Amino acid sequence: MVGSVLLERMHAEDDFAGIEPVFFSTSQAGQAAPDVGHGASTLLDANDPAAFAGLDVVLTCQGGSWTKAMYPAIRASGWRGHWIDAASALRMADDAVIVLDPLNRAAIDAAYRAGTTTWAGGNCTVSLMLLGLGALFQAGWVEWMTSMTYQAASGAGAKNMRELVAQMRTVGDEAASLLDDPATAALTLDRQVSASLRGTTLPTAHFGAPLAGSVLPWIDSLMPDGATREEWKGHVEANKILGLSPEVPVDGVCVRVGAMRSHAQAVTVKLTRDVPLDEIEARIAQSTPWTSVVANDKAASLAELTPVAVSGTLNIPVGRLRKLRMGPEFLTAFTVGDQLLWGAAEPLRRMLRIVREHAGA
Repeated sequence: MVGSVLLERMHAEDDFAGIEPVFFSTSQAGQAAPDVGHGASTLLDANDPAAFAGLDVVLTCQGGSWTKAMYPAIRASGWRGHWIDAASALRMADDAVIVLDPLNRAAIDAAYRAGTTTWAGGNCTVSLMLLGLGALFQAGWVEWMTSMTYQAASGAGAKNMRELVAQMRTVGDEAASLLDDPATAALTLDRQVSASLRGTTLPTAHFGAPLAGSVLPWIDSLMPDGATREEWKGHVEANKILGLSPEVPVDGVCVRVGAMRSHAQAVTVKLTRDVPLDEIEARIAQSTPWTSVVANDKAASLAELTPVAVSGTLNIPVGRLRKLRMGPEFLTAFTVGDQLLWGAAEPLRRMLRIVREHAGA
């Protein structure tokens, strides 16, 4: 999914102009490579370290398992180019920078000048949260933050997206006759839907449980402190991307929901002081060209602050902004963004541009 979106964005932004792209595959070496306007070519073997010799940049969306196996092998072969990776495998390495240039371009430039050649895209929910609310961290206004996520099926991959639709179809098909009868009682319809979700006809091979008509309060593996790895990333990656010292605690619960694409999250922020709400809104609205503040009313929230509204766009709306009953230093917000764009592909293609700028290409 990320690779497909990345190719679309690179085409749209004319990123293939002035470069000589070579394509690799772990399973289809020798077959035709994507045609990006440079003539016909074939896929090279991504499992052969020697095949990468001579390349200036490797940009990969292959996944963490491939990175863990091939990154050290390719580096050991003597390759010294720039590695740009969507996977989480290298994010926390001391010699890697997590790239989110609208917020950490200065750190990226400094690292490049210092000789860094390993660049990692951040966790999708972390990147989206920071594009929405990173300006509050940069202003020194955040004492701590919790984020409760609503993560779409797209975050788990193409097979999971298909499984969600298949689950919805199963539920709809099995309830069709009841739904077509206006006299059907709501409880009767509910019992049928529950039977479908708990029955044996619903496909669950990829999610491991029904997602349609439900939520899954578990993403990734268990960490020693009881958090999942997805939740752990919120703290370590946010602090690394922004270079915060001392670290600002970031924690929460990551939940998979039945949206197809685009992740949303509700956050609670403990401010370091009572910052007026209009100052907060202005700081957020001015933070990046893609970030906007949505009025805290029903019509604007339903029209602009949903996965449906942002999917396929680079927009990062932030809404439901208000102070909480706990006191004037407590703020809540809701934000959403396309997990496959700013959450994955977009920082990678922009990092390729940055490498080319530094190289004078």
